[in-house]
Amino acid sequence: MDEPTLYRYILWGFLVVAALTFPALFFITAPYGRHEAKSWGPTFSNRTGWLVMESPSVLVFFACWYFGGCPTDAASLGFLFLWQLHYVHRAYIFPFRIKSGPKRMPVAIAAFGFAFTSTNAYLNGRWLFSFAGPDRYDSAWFSDPRFFLGAAIFLAGFAINQQADWILLHLRKPGETGYKIPRGGFYRWVSCPNYFGEIIEWLGFAICTWSLPGLAFALWTIANLLPRALSHHRWYREKFPDYPPERKALVPGLF
Repeated sequence: MDEPTLYRYILWGFLVVAALTFPALFFITAPYGRHEAKSWGPTFSNRTGWLVMESPSVLVFFACWYFGGCPTDAASLGFLFLWQLHYVHRAYIFPFRIKSGPKRMPVAIAAFGFAFTSTNAYLNGRWLFSFAGPDRYDSAWFSDPRFFLGAAIFLAGFAINQQADWILLHLRKPGETGYKIPRGGFYRWVSCPNYFGEIIEWLGFAICTWSLPGLAFALWTIANLLPRALSHHRWYREKFPDYPPERKALVPGLF
């Protein structure tokens, strides 16, 4: 079987698994962070878990660009910039900013994350820098409205995500422990603006690339983060009797 054929099988399998994962996550909450559980086997530190899960997104995507001939047209460099803007931060900056303390992550969860990010980076990177062909993203694509609209949406989502993370990281004063109600920014309207921003990012990337792998990633992001946002929202309401009743879980004014 040649690589393009194998690629198509992996891509459609990726979409099928997303469709199966989405309903399952309404009943199974991944056991890390505030939902930490001891029933998922061996664990390691949260920081190590984030490094293991997110590093393939940086390395595999860059390898696809490199072995795809290091394309230097504006559109290809734009795709590379947007992807690495998110993932260099998520893999190598964010893990060293979080105050995880004694929190642990199951090795199994990190392994699932590693498999996902490796596959996702391969599907998107291989398409953008090899299989799409030189005529798909030529110099004209950089001036296509889909490129600019998608990039603008991506950057807006990135800004929302970064602001939400900053608020969470500065929620507790030095020496304080435990959870607090986050306030400010998009926390005025939703419990998980970090997830909302990330969904916006990858919807923007799907528009920017106008590709099935980009759409598959956006759908996966929704399938993963929507159920987790609802779990977070329930957790906040159960833990804090004075939790703002007007807040939604993920999307302002909707749910």
